[in-house]
Amino acid sequence: MASAPLLDREFLEKLERLTIHWQKSFAGLVGGHNMSRFAGAGQEFLDHRNFHHGDDLRAVNWRAFLRLEKLFLKMFQVEPRVPVRMLLDMSDSMMAYGGQKFDYARKLAASLCYVGLVRLDSIEVHGFSSRLSPRIFSTGGRHRFPGVMDSLKALTAAGATDYLSMVREFIGTYSHRGLVIIISDFLDDNGCERALQYLSDFGHELMLVQVWADEDRTPPWTGELELRDAETGAGLKLDFDDAARERYTRAFDEYCSIIQTLAMRSGGRYAGVASSQTLESVIFGDLVRVKGIA
Repeated sequence: MASAPLLDREFLEKLERLTIHWQKSFAGLVGGHNMSRFAGAGQEFLDHRNFHHGDDLRAVNWRAFLRLEKLFLKMFQVEPRVPVRMLLDMSDSMMAYGGQKFDYARKLAASLCYVGLVRLDSIEVHGFSSRLSPRIFSTGGRHRFPGVMDSLKALTAAGATDYLSMVREFIGTYSHRGLVIIISDFLDDNGCERALQYLSDFGHELMLVQVWADEDRTPPWTGELELRDAETGAGLKLDFDDAARERYTRAFDEYCSIIQTLAMRSGGRYAGVASSQTLESVIFGDLVRVKGIA
């Protein structure tokens, strides 16, 4: 029996009107979601999408309307486009608490890929722990999405996080600046701040989506505990009470604030989300609020 897809058709239809946004101006580059107002040289027709209230009537395929009595919008590709690359955390820490963070992160990645495909962006997705996994290339319209979703679903998490090593490999692989979307819990024993700053200093715009389980932020346990790091195996014994829980949550929030500040001061965006939130509330709430998508 085939397993269920990451995202169902009803949810995908809700994503149709969204667009991935960037703030920086990249010299000589435009976005793939820019839709031509008039036919002309240098514009290549690629796909249709459903017409929505407020869309430009000049881009309607009227021949299709006469045949089907339904409005479709013609979408064109304009080159060159802003490179959009997504980095999906596949480290062992994402598999804590039954893998809920990793499953959630894959669904977020799939949602953003679909938004990009509908708007004719090209998105290159890499999983990572200490190295980049082979890329998943997402381009060419919504009809390519089933293959992208299958590739994301086939990813498995393993290995310790090493942001510095991963970022060095990324910068060595991609010379063109663009939008870099990172979906991660940002848990690295050696810290990820310096590596993220490297990406920003290199000229990339960062969109950081921090995913945590409720237990990451507010551990529910009380008493004498023996904690073990999901990636390094290092152990720690401690007595955990309400006061310790409050201190822990405060320290967790301070760390999230550091990640947010790093993204914001370089002109990027940040969203911190719990895996217990509905995917719809994150896509249409958190990500829209920080102007990651609109």
